[in-house]
Formats: sequence, C-alpha cells, structure tokens
Amino acid sequence: MLPRIRFGQITFTEPEYLWLLVIPMLLLAAWTWRLFVRRADVRRATRRRLQPFQTKLGVAGDMPFWLCLTLATIPIIIALARPHGPAIALRQGGMDLVVLQDGSVSMRVKDVPGDRWQRSMRFLRYVGDAMSWKSDRIAMTVFARIAAPQVRLTKDPNTFFFFLDNLEKTSPFRIEDDSSWDTNLELGIHWGLRLVEKDEELHGPSSNAKIFVMLSDGEAWSGEVEKSLQRARDAGIPVFVVGVGTLGGGKMPAWVPKASDAESDPETPTYSRLDREGLQKIAVNGGGQYYELDRDGDRHIANGIIDYAKRRAPAIGVTQQSEDLYWRFLVVSALLTIVGLLFLRERADLWIHLAGGAAVLVALSTIIG
Repeated sequence: MLPRIRFGQITFTEPEYLWLLVIPMLLLAAWTWRLFVRRADVRRATRRRLQPFQTKLGVAGDMPFWLCLTLATIPIIIALARPHGPAIALRQGGMDLVVLQDGSVSMRVKDVPGDRWQRSMRFLRYVGDAMSWKSDRIAMTVFARIAAPQVRLTKDPNTFFFFLDNLEKTSPFRIEDDSSWDTNLELGIHWGLRLVEKDEELHGPSSNAKIFVMLSDGEAWSGEVEKSLQRARDAGIPVFVVGVGTLGGGKMPAWVPKASDAESDPETPTYSRLDREGLQKIAVNGGGQYYELDRDGDRHIANGIIDYAKRRAPAIGVTQQSEDLYWRFLVVSALLTIVGLLFLRERADLWIHLAGGAAVLVALSTIIG
C-alpha cells in the first residue's frame, strides 16, 4: 500500500537551493508587467488601425508558454532542495510458505531439462527470489513413501538457498531404498502440517498467511490424501500444486537391487507420466490452484503463488517512515512544461524548447542522482 504523505511537515535535505525561488518570482513579476503592456498595445492597435476585415488578436499570444515555463521552474527548484516528509504506511503481514517436494525415484525421469528433481530445484530458486524475506518465511519437506523435513520455517534466505545448492543434483532418497519407489502425497501434506504446528509450539502462533506448495509428478487419488487435505482446509492452509514432468513421460531409472535381493521386483514401474488430472484434483480440493512447469513460466508461477499469499496476509498496523518527494515535484514541472508547449505557434520554437528541456533533464539527473 502506498504511504500517505503529511505535506504539512515537509523538510528539506538541501535547503540552500530554496533561495533560487527568488528568480521565478522576479520572472513572474516581469511576465505580469509584460502582459499589461501587451494588452495596452492591443487596445491601441485596435483603435488606430483601419482594416477591411476584423482581425482577432489573442488575449496573451504565446505568453502562456512563458508563464507555464516560469511556473515549471518552481517545482524544479523545490526538487533540488530534496524535500521529504513523514509518511504513514500500512504494514502488511508476511507469509509462511511450506514447500512439499516430491523426492521419489520417478522425479529422476528425464522428460524435462535435466530431470524432474533438478527442474523443481530451478523453479524453487524463482520462489526464493520472489520472496521479500523481511516477514516472509519458508520451510521445506521432501517425501516419497516416507517424509523428511529439510528446512524448518525460516526467514533466512541463506538457509533455503544452501539446501538448493547442496541438493540441486539429486533427491536425498536413494534409488536402492525401497521407500524411494512410492509417492505418498498424504504424508507430504501431513509433514507440512507438522512443520507449522511445531513452529507454533516453539515460537507461538504466527499472524503470517500460510500456504502449501506441492511439487510432484502425481499420484493416484486416494482417501488418505483427502483426509490430509481436509486437515489442511481445517487449518485454513490452501494447497497449491505444481506439476513436474510431461504427459508423454519417460523411462524410470534402472532398479538397483540390494545385496539380499536375488533379482528385480517384477512390479517395479519402468515408465512414469505426469498425472495432470490427479494433481488438478488435489489443487481443487485443497483450495489452491494448479500450475505446470514448462507450460507456465517459472517467474509467473512463483509471483502468482506469492501474490495470492500476500493478499491473504492480515494488516498488522501502521508504520511511520520518511518519504522522498522530489520526484513528485519533477512530475508537476514536466506537466506544466507540456501544457506550455501547446501555446507555441512556430515549429522551430518547439524544437528549440524540446532540446533545451532535454538538456535540463540531463543536468537534473546529474545533480539529484
């Protein structure tokens, strides 16, 4: 929300420039005198000259241009003095974003650049870049058949990006572990709720808006997932789902049997496709939205999710801050100059004044910048 400026309490960082206001005051006095002289000349010419047809003489001719140009110098001088004033801004609460990252073996399928896991990590960098990190916090849990929290709720970006740097190549779940070959979405949501509950136990209730973001290639719908979604809805936490993979799918990694296994399990899947329909159903029942990597832009997805969470965040009071006002006066000066140009009649004059205006802008950017 834009701050509300108290213009009655404006102060100046460089007030020594204000003495220059004497110049436009003198120019305004000269302009007023010149206007009276012009009016007298017009009346004299009207009485003494005889013409076959009536000639309309303008009230002020091109003098309105010089009036606007003189008035435009006043806000420029004020801008040079670097005005600033106290502003009251509404403080908006932050968000608690919990990433539920699928880490099963199917996330190693290479139907997207790199593989599905690496593609997810690249997207999560956009999420981290889009967060403000002032009052926003992020947590992360990785799940397959089991779940393992990786990052508790934190507003330290180094913690989050440290995880991405160290696990951007592959999932922490090993291919040779049986538990890595299943995708238990219900357990992922369950551990997301556990992270939120544990944070409340340690630090007390948070006013931040809470949101879950699940990255997965999908899983068949089950009643167990519905139970977890119901718990999330009861807690007021929407579940956004980001699909990773393609409908065409790709070949699963080769089964790596343990020493005790004589041969590969015949029920081990060999091919994996994105379960778009199942993931969309989870998003709808979770009160969130469904996105899909490489169908929607990463930055668009990240900004959409965070904007939604920000809109849910409650206001937590007002704060007083100092606001620079010089740019407002520069805008007023530019508008006055544009209005003045409308009164010019000669094209050559127009180009001369445009060139002069450009030179003034360059000079001002050097002084104020």
